[in-house]
Amino acid sequence: MSTNCNLSLSLVITSYTTERLNDIYELLDSVKEQTYQNMETIFVVERSDELRDKLNDYIKENQIERIRVVFSDKKLGLSMARNLGIENAKGDIIGFVDDDVVLFPDWAEEMVKAFDSDSIIGVTGAAFPLWENDSLKWLPESMYWLISCTGWTGWKEKRKVRGAFGANMAFRADAFGAGNKFSPDTGYTGGFRHQPISDDLEYSLRIRRETKKDIFYTPFAQVWHRVSLQRLSIGFLVARSHQVGCTRRLIKKMYAEEFGNFEQENTVTKDTLKLLLQLPSELFKKPAIAMKKFFLVVTVSLSIGVGYLLPYR
Repeated sequence: MSTNCNLSLSLVITSYTTERLNDIYELLDSVKEQTYQNMETIFVVERSDELRDKLNDYIKENQIERIRVVFSDKKLGLSMARNLGIENAKGDIIGFVDDDVVLFPDWAEEMVKAFDSDSIIGVTGAAFPLWENDSLKWLPESMYWLISCTGWTGWKEKRKVRGAFGANMAFRADAFGAGNKFSPDTGYTGGFRHQPISDDLEYSLRIRRETKKDIFYTPFAQVWHRVSLQRLSIGFLVARSHQVGCTRRLIKKMYAEEFGNFEQENTVTKDTLKLLLQLPSELFKKPAIAMKKFFLVVTVSLSIGVGYLLPYR
């Protein structure tokens, strides 16, 4: 193992249901295989006694070390569950991943390595789609932001970014000092139900404002992010796109300087226009796929527009 620092890492994972139990087991297996040993894992379980007990049994049976299950009998939502994990974390760096990801073996090593300057307060990594089945692979890479994967960025090198991506991110522990944690008014509250503002982006902009430090993307801290059939359902696409529109309108107003311009959004828009221009030729080769892409672009664009023009608040 080669790393330029000896920082300790706490990985926080949260979940509230046994519906993803097999996915969680696979995630725990990938935690066990990490090449970086100076780490602990805090798994926050929300309200499900069954999930807590099954996790404890699996951890014991598979001899997964340096992991603690923290239980809350209250309904927390993603942001508050993450905050509970922070309160129990002891590491110099606190990382967060979703409960439906699989870590690359060197994920922790590369995440720690990316904190190579005191001017870096947070790091976010790459996420690749782990498809439930091949029928989902028609989704254009430029639209991967819909499934919380990073292919849409095209980023191949480490670079400064606006904010972290919640499925794969980490911050220095001192960023959470003085009660400065994820806002209870942001993030997901269960399943695909969400608050109007993403907790990862809101916290990123807030901590950048308060510390005057930077957040970087590294393509080397990698995870697979599971993509279920539900993530390409009409209900999810509309809800997700509407939330993106709301978030951009509200966040731009709250953190104008930190948010900056719409460079990322403009890149996505240009790639979407290219996609539309390619559809006529694709219509003759793969008409069913072409129609899916056309319907996707129209649905997503309209939903984002409505969310931006008519935000929740």
